[in-house]
Amino acid sequence: MAAKKLSFRPVTREQWDDFCMLFSQPGVQNGCWCMYWRIRRTEFQRQYGKANKRAMKRLIMSGVIPGILAFHKDTPVGWCSVAPREDFPVLDRSPVLKRIDKKPVWSIICFFISKDYRHGNMMRSLIQAAVRYAKQQGVKIIEAYPIRPERIHDPRPEMYRGTVSAFTSAGFSIAAQRSKTRPIMRYYVDRKKATSKNAVRKTSGTYVKKK
Repeated sequence: MAAKKLSFRPVTREQWDDFCMLFSQPGVQNGCWCMYWRIRRTEFQRQYGKANKRAMKRLIMSGVIPGILAFHKDTPVGWCSVAPREDFPVLDRSPVLKRIDKKPVWSIICFFISKDYRHGNMMRSLIQAAVRYAKQQGVKIIEAYPIRPERIHDPRPEMYRGTVSAFTSAGFSIAAQRSKTRPIMRYYVDRKKATSKNAVRKTSGTYVKKK
């Protein structure tokens, strides 16, 4: 689907029904409702399904904007979760995805794309739209946690996180790599400044950006 045929909107209260329409399609998103990185695993499993849906609805109705939707005409066809990293506390419980510095960042956590639209550059279009939205909020660094599917025996369960190639094509670069298959990537709004001041180095088996 060509990017010019898509439009993108942040998920506010007014988009709740559109969000439900997309997430009610068959798939794990219909049980997750993008709560996986927001709450403890035990709580997530306990409320898998309708309770997670209610939890997300409470967030959105309270004014929290958890991400953006892609629309083809008036039909929601894609989702990208993008919000302040603080909204996803489970990240800091992961030895692979914990913070690499104290800089304020927003995080792109996950995607869901309707089956008929999982081709072409839909993921990259969602990433680019998420970056534009974050920039509009004054964000200077956007972070992502994609996978290298070619290095994973069965990458399908983790494809919701996006791929390194898609993020690279959208201007992201690796900021830390504590795992061979799951790097931390960043997009710097001031990319020239970031490039001149930062270089990837390895410390204790981990590649991180120099300060």
